[in-house]
Amino acid sequence: MKFKTFLYLLLSLFTVQALTSCTDIIEPSISKYTVKLEAPTDQYTSPSYTINFWWDQVANALTYHLQVVTPTFASPGSLVLDTVITGNKFSFSLSPGNYQWRVMAENGSSQTPYAGARSFTVGASSIKQQTVQLSTPANNYLTNSDAIVLTWATLYGATKYQLQIDTNSFADTTHLVYNNVLSGQQFNFNFPKDQVYQWRVRGENDTAYSLWSSTNTMTYDHTPPGQVSVLLPANNQTVALPVNLQWSSTATANKYKLYVFQSDSTTNYSSVFPMIINTTDYNFNFGSSGDRVYWKVSAIDAAGNEGQASVLRSFVLQ
Repeated sequence: MKFKTFLYLLLSLFTVQALTSCTDIIEPSISKYTVKLEAPTDQYTSPSYTINFWWDQVANALTYHLQVVTPTFASPGSLVLDTVITGNKFSFSLSPGNYQWRVMAENGSSQTPYAGARSFTVGASSIKQQTVQLSTPANNYLTNSDAIVLTWATLYGATKYQLQIDTNSFADTTHLVYNNVLSGQQFNFNFPKDQVYQWRVRGENDTAYSLWSSTNTMTYDHTPPGQVSVLLPANNQTVALPVNLQWSSTATANKYKLYVFQSDSTTNYSSVFPMIINTTDYNFNFGSSGDRVYWKVSAIDAAGNEGQASVLRSFVLQ
């Protein structure tokens, strides 16, 4: 009888834990929420070709689906924009005309209805009052690739674009890394050396220039971090599980790559290795008594450069 009572309590506890785990995993539904649109307001007339869309965030939403049509959703002539973004702000350059926009929120299991569509008008004006919108790469971009493709949005009324690239924030426009007029909306740029670069674009036609775009920054870094020094355990030391592997930090590293090998010193110890780690130690808890384990560590910086690995060391499991 006592055994049955114990078994019942055990099953009850398991059921409660299972239900609790399911509750933790189940994603809250957002289907009853509504996205509140902020700007542009209904019937707004914009003197700028660049429209800054803005709405309130919805609790438990992961992404937002933004649509823009011309002239209306009831009688669409063209789907101008259909994009999914993670934030609650998005800028897009449009030609003069009448438009409507709407947004719905989404997560992995549910979505809100679309917010009621709002109408707005983009008025025609000289490109002198307009600004080119930069597309890619995003501001503060960091890369270890030798080349990058710079892109920007079409500006209505512009027939060509002037692209400038600098490393001194355009303090002296007579000495720039690159300065040329292009017919399209992209340019393949090869970085001369490791450095922080700024770039901007303006549109032009036969009679006028637009304002300069905002200045975006990109950093080219292909210099790897320094070599890591492994600290503990000492080479050839006999140790008990779990083994705390320790190594030194490296100045420009933001993570480390841990390699662990079997007794032949070349075969990965298991499928989990090599492993990316954000700290300077790791508790190794695999293997059996008498096993010899080899290991080494390399540093990886924010740009993705991997430095030279440490000296290969080994230890024996007690």
